[in-house]
Amino acid sequence: MLSLIDRVRRTIREQDLITPGSRIIVGLSGGADSVALTLLLSELSTEGAFEIARLAHVNHGLRGAAADEDETFCRTLAGRLALPIDIDRVDVDALARDGRRSIEEAGRDARYRFFDHVADLTGADRIAVGHTLEDQAETFLLNLLRGAGARGLSGMHARTGRIIRPLLNLRHADLRQFLAGRHEPFREDETNQDTSLLRNRVRHVVIPFLEQQFSPGVPAILARNADIAREDAAWMAAETARVCDRVARSGHDGIELDCRALSGEAPALARRIALRALEAASGGRFVGFDHVEALLALIRGEPLGAADFPGLRAERLGTQVMLRPRPAPARGGREARPGFCYALSVPGRIVVAEAGMVVTAEQGPAPPEGGMAGLVAGPSGRIAVVDSSAAGRQLRVRSRKPGDRFRPLGLAGTKKLQDFFIDRKVARCERDNVPLVVDGQNRIIWVAGYAVGEEFRVTAETGAVVILKLESWGDRA
Repeated sequence: MLSLIDRVRRTIREQDLITPGSRIIVGLSGGADSVALTLLLSELSTEGAFEIARLAHVNHGLRGAAADEDETFCRTLAGRLALPIDIDRVDVDALARDGRRSIEEAGRDARYRFFDHVADLTGADRIAVGHTLEDQAETFLLNLLRGAGARGLSGMHARTGRIIRPLLNLRHADLRQFLAGRHEPFREDETNQDTSLLRNRVRHVVIPFLEQQFSPGVPAILARNADIAREDAAWMAAETARVCDRVARSGHDGIELDCRALSGEAPALARRIALRALEAASGGRFVGFDHVEALLALIRGEPLGAADFPGLRAERLGTQVMLRPRPAPARGGREARPGFCYALSVPGRIVVAEAGMVVTAEQGPAPPEGGMAGLVAGPSGRIAVVDSSAAGRQLRVRSRKPGDRFRPLGLAGTKKLQDFFIDRKVARCERDNVPLVVDGQNRIIWVAGYAVGEEFRVTAETGAVVILKLESWGDRA
């Protein structure tokens, strides 16, 4: 049986993660996985094929003295290994609030931004991070729950740009056993046990359940499925590029799609081509599943005419659909906002690209005796719990309209949405992008991130609930 270091050496060779002469930045949190990564790469670097340029640690400022102890631990380990280390201190909580993002997303972005910065300063061509087989399995399940296609289900790649993941085929237990065998200490982050966070629920609840009830090899099976999805996605990307040459034509005024030719392609391929065309024509804006389906409907002739997408407009002209960027507003003028409206099933998930957000709806069980508050406490009010029978199962997520009114939770009467925004000091430029979750009668259930409507309050009589969540789109593991 190969030793752990031999398995890492083989992964590096087979995945072509490191080339001779590479300079590597190693992300070090102080946890077991990153400590094992640091020790393994440090030992492999003595063979002369590559050099560890620096270690990099980010103190997120979230855990008080414990975070400072993590920082001290990393400094000590770097000194013991005679490796230079760069440390950044970031107020991740403030970043999350300012950007209306989750703590996890803000922290992840802060880490990668700092790693990139250190790599740029030192001329490093690789950044090594300690993701493992379990991390891959969790990512696969999370993306599956979010409704991702083959590209999303492919999970994390062993190499993405200059990011490399040499431990992606190894399990946490293997790494802890490696550390125990060398009597190497590491830091435990207690927030990793917080099951209010979705990834932690998958890690500590869903995967152990699957292991107990189905197979102890579930993480490896899920990771293998990610590998298969990645190979499928690569083949589909190549096939998409080939067919695009026949059904799409780019010009100075936009992208033209041949409706007859595209309608004759397999649905999976047509969807990929539509996605590629929207991404190219929209100037790099985010394109979601609903946008792709809307374009395909236009190609089929449902509806006739035109449709608006993030940053562009699509027009059906005979047997062609033309994708053109929307014109910029006149100098000194205010850009006319077309608004947005998306159907949201329960359960379901939609991307509101105009707001850079994702709204999800989940069915929940009856609340505990005595009911519960309509808005779950959080750093930015991103979760709402409402009465299922009042809300219904077919919701919509739309932008505000003139004359919108609703009754905020606890208020005796209704209030103009405009006045509510003023009272809450929501900037004028942000108001058109605040998602409103409404029911089939167009009643406002939730001003996402701000308030629940009184009519949808959860009470002791509530039989079941709908859990609404607001997240920023985009994920980098």
